Amino acid sequence: MNIIVIGGGVVGMGTALQLKRLDPRLQIRLLEKEDRVGAHQSTHNSGVLHAGLYYKPGSLKARLAVDGIRQMVAFCQEHDISHDVCGKVVVACDETELGRLKTLQDRGTQNGLKGLKWLGPEELREIEPNVAGIAGVRVPEEGIVDYQAVSDAMHRELTRLGAQVQTGAKVTGIRPEGTGWHVESAAGDWDADFIVNCAGLYCDRIAELAGVPRTTRIVPFRGEYYQLKPSAQRLVRHLIYPVPDPVFPFLGVHFTRLIHGGIEAGPNAVLAFAREGYTKWRVNLVDLADALTFPGLWQFMRQHQGMVWHEITRSFSRRLFCAALQRLVPNLQESDLETGGAGVRAQAMLADGTLVQDFSFAEGRNALHVLNAPSPAATASLAIGEYVARKCLDMQGRKCDQVLPVV
Repeated sequence: MNIIVIGGGVVGMGTALQLKRLDPRLQIRLLEKEDRVGAHQSTHNSGVLHAGLYYKPGSLKARLAVDGIRQMVAFCQEHDISHDVCGKVVVACDETELGRLKTLQDRGTQNGLKGLKWLGPEELREIEPNVAGIAGVRVPEEGIVDYQAVSDAMHRELTRLGAQVQTGAKVTGIRPEGTGWHVESAAGDWDADFIVNCAGLYCDRIAELAGVPRTTRIVPFRGEYYQLKPSAQRLVRHLIYPVPDPVFPFLGVHFTRLIHGGIEAGPNAVLAFAREGYTKWRVNLVDLADALTFPGLWQFMRQHQGMVWHEITRSFSRRLFCAALQRLVPNLQESDLETGGAGVRAQAMLADGTLVQDFSFAEGRNALHVLNAPSPAATASLAIGEYVARKCLDMQGRKCDQVLPVV
């Protein structure tokens, strides 16, 4: 059986890896439009290993997050990839957040996380002396990792297992061919018995090429970061996160240690004017028109007017960005910040403005499309890959009961 996987991020590569592990006889070809794997969401993120604290118990996201972090840590150990399971603290800054913090702890426990601990003010400051808060929850299983090294290791492992990884292969056309598909790309054309769409920022367009209506649209949101200057890095020891506000669809700014040194602070969330819009001034007219002509975006902005305006103003004001960070670490000063990097989140959105929060898939004739793979997709990429791989084989009547090794 010949399968083409479209998209060379960690979800696409994780899927290709798990397909080969489940059935080594499969002929796997992975197509990536860039000249290297993991070029976009996989490596333009905070580098965190997420453990599944925030997600609704029983949801696919919760199940894959908990399994995913354990698979990812094992993969890093096996392939000698830099990582650090340093733990994080989620901080309640005032009494209005205590109930939500307790709910998070309960969710994490139900999701199977180990070692969660409620922290009073004194215990909280023993772990993070400069944090402001009246309580916290320590999540010891979370950590940080080098996702570029993860991407490169996945690429090497795919090659070792006999899969074909084709870079510079932007997909330009997909059409039915007999019972399978004919896929056209910038690097050549190939036939496949089955296609798996893991194209991330472009998954909706790839699905449309294969005849799937775009009822779910990818709207790109840029997340901008600052970094703490060396003199201010003493203010943060581990990972410091806020209690998320249920009114807002995004997590909120936080502090993250970087695997190769330094402290990152952010991100905000603003509409990107290009699906690869890592700076304010990067504009792709096709991408911008695609977003602005989508009714769901206007519905979303109407529903969250205050948040939208707040995020935009913070994007242009270091002072306002710093003020948001000071809620967690009051001693931080505007002068302690320097411009950091940015990532673009492929946010799936419905026509009524609803953000798709869980993983989302569309099945077609001999095709499976991953239409939403939000955070913690990087952490959970091997678990997601196993889920998708088993689903693909089930669709082909090749039900597989094999238990995969962790690495």
